[in-house]
Amino acid sequence: MAQAAACGSGGGLVIIPTTYLSALLPLILSMLCWGTWANTQKMGGKWRFELFYYDFTWGILIAAAVAAFTFGSFDQQELTFQDNFLLAGYRKMAWAFGSGVVFNLANMFLVATIAVAGMSVAFPMAIGLALIVGVGWNYSLNPQTDPVLLFAGAAVILAAVCAAALAYSFHIDDQNAAAQQALSVDPRARNAPKKAGAAKGVVLAIVAGLIMGAVNPMIDTAKSGETGVAPYGLMLLFATGVLVSTAVYVPFFLSFPVMGKPLPVSAYFRGSKGQHVLGILGGIIWMTGGVSNLVAASSPALPQIGPAVSYALSEGAPLLAAFWGLFTWREFKGSTLRVKMVLTAMIVLFLAGLGVIAVAPLQGR
Repeated sequence: MAQAAACGSGGGLVIIPTTYLSALLPLILSMLCWGTWANTQKMGGKWRFELFYYDFTWGILIAAAVAAFTFGSFDQQELTFQDNFLLAGYRKMAWAFGSGVVFNLANMFLVATIAVAGMSVAFPMAIGLALIVGVGWNYSLNPQTDPVLLFAGAAVILAAVCAAALAYSFHIDDQNAAAQQALSVDPRARNAPKKAGAAKGVVLAIVAGLIMGAVNPMIDTAKSGETGVAPYGLMLLFATGVLVSTAVYVPFFLSFPVMGKPLPVSAYFRGSKGQHVLGILGGIIWMTGGVSNLVAASSPALPQIGPAVSYALSEGAPLLAAFWGLFTWREFKGSTLRVKMVLTAMIVLFLAGLGVIAVAPLQGR
């Protein structure tokens, strides 16, 4: 199964999968983790996402450190992740650190979108847009896939993103229309809170997606070449970038909140033990998925799986998160037939877009 093997051109010797099954399992784990971690934010109830994010950051760092100092540091005949740091180029390490900083800003906008619009809107829109940006960036750096299929798939993903925004807008309009009708029947219904328009949630998701699209190309740059950073060390630098930037991003979001009143940083200490544990758990789950994805991508057994399967597993997390939002948190509860039809179209389009992009490398050979 997993055993010691040279990791990529960065030269670090770490524990990475070398068989078909041991390469497939981390991809599945990555999809499950990235499609599930946001449930911890939802479980926090009225706990503000900005305060949740402090604990989320610590969870990311804890998981990255544990992975690096265990799987990345076994006593082996050649290089551990610490040895790789001595050989890795400073620019490559800076790219790894910077990818954490950029990811963190995008993810702050993502969790803000979840707070405003829910998982079933935030993930398909933000991660869908990130996928489109990443496709264009990666193709410009390494045009080895069929461009027609690649950009056709990106166009279908864009249609899925638009469908998610449309479904959310229709749902808000329907809820406000129902509230207005209730007011005409019972004047006491005027005290019921009116739903804000869909614009805020849509804009937050767009910003998150556009920024998130830069993360994967930055990580690819950090690990490429003879002086590239090995996976476990890369994720530790990534987590450090997240930690440092959180000290800047969270106070900004607390001072200029997307919802609710401004809060002081000291409000973090008024959270319950359970809320803090949920935040840390969310970060651990996310980083477990991150490490699994990067290690699987470095596996010599990955070509055996094939680009279609590996890509579908890597990018299937947004739909999994959307299903959590739809069926567990009931974010579109009471929606009309037109909303349900648009949501169904969104899921079908997203799956179709992923499928077309996944087969593009096969046609480009």
